[in-house]
Amino acid sequence: MLVLGLQGSPRKKGNTNYLLSTFMDEAEKFGARTQVVDATHKNIIPCKEYIVCEKKGFCPIDDDMKDEIYPLLREADVIVLASPVFFYNVTAQLKALIDRSQTLWARKYKLNLTDPARNYRRGFLLSVGATKGKNLFEGIDLTAQYFFDAVGAGFNGSLTYRRIENKGDMEKHPTVKKDVQEAVAGLLEPLLNRKKILFACRENACRSQMAAAFTQYYAGDKIEASCAGSAPAEKINPDMVKVMQGKGIDMGFRNTKSLDEALSASQPNMIVTMGCEEECPFVPGAKRQDWDLPDPAGKSIEFMQDVSDEIEKRVKALVNDISS
Repeated sequence: MLVLGLQGSPRKKGNTNYLLSTFMDEAEKFGARTQVVDATHKNIIPCKEYIVCEKKGFCPIDDDMKDEIYPLLREADVIVLASPVFFYNVTAQLKALIDRSQTLWARKYKLNLTDPARNYRRGFLLSVGATKGKNLFEGIDLTAQYFFDAVGAGFNGSLTYRRIENKGDMEKHPTVKKDVQEAVAGLLEPLLNRKKILFACRENACRSQMAAAFTQYYAGDKIEASCAGSAPAEKINPDMVKVMQGKGIDMGFRNTKSLDEALSASQPNMIVTMGCEEECPFVPGAKRQDWDLPDPAGKSIEFMQDVSDEIEKRVKALVNDISS
C-alpha cells in the first residue's frame, strides 16, 4: 500500500512539513510505503490550457508531471494533500500540480475511461492557517474535493488547524499527535486486511498489467493487486492499452516493474504467474497459481483482445474464490 504525500509548503521545516511528516510516520507504523512529492522542488510548469488532454488524454508539457507525478497519482492507494493557507487556497506551487490534474479529469470525463483504483483510493487534506476565521479553509476544501475527484480518489476527511503561524506552533499543538493517529487509523484500516496478489509475467507490459488492473477494478477494496516482470520492457504495450480502453478501463501512466522491485515493496499472499518461466519467483508462504496464457506481444489486436477476455474471466473467478 502506497501513501503519497503532496507537500505544498515552501518552508523546509515549517508547520505544514511537521504535520505531513507526522502523518507519514504514523502511516509507516501501519506498514504502508510512503513517498512525498515536494511541489516546491519539482519542475511543474503551470497549465497552459492547450486542450490536448481533453482530446487525446495526455498533456504535451514535458516536466516532472509527465514521468513522475502522474504515475505516482495512479499508483497510490492514499493521497494526502498538505498546504498552508495562501489567500484561502493552497500555495501556488501545489496549485500548479493540482491544475495539471486536468489531464486525469479529462481522461475520466471527456474520454470516459475509468481508473481501476478509483473505487478504493482515498484522499485526505492537511492544512494550517494563521487566522481564526470560520471560513478559513472553505477554499482549500473545495479545491481538495475537486482535485481528489479528478485523480480518482474519495475525499475521506481532513485535519485543519487555525492560529498556526510561528515556527513550532504545530509541534506544540496539544492534540495533533492524537488527531493524526486517529485519522491515519481511520484512513488505512479499511485497506490493511486486503489479500496481496502479485501477477508476474515476462515483460510486465501486457498480461500481468491487465490482470492487476482487472483485479483493482473488480475487487480493489478486498485485494491489493500488483504486477511485475522477470525481464520488464521499457514501457507497457500500446495495443494492450487500446484493448483495455475498449473496455472503458484506463491504463494511462502505468509503468513496468521488475520482480525484485515488486517483492521489495510488498510480500504477496499469492503469486499468479503467466509466462515468466523459470524466473518466476518463489516466495515462502505465498500460494501460487500458474495461468497458461500466450504472450500477445507482437500479435494482432484481435489476439490481444482474446487474451484480455480470458484474463478478465480468470480474474473474476479468482475474486469469487477469494471472496467466498
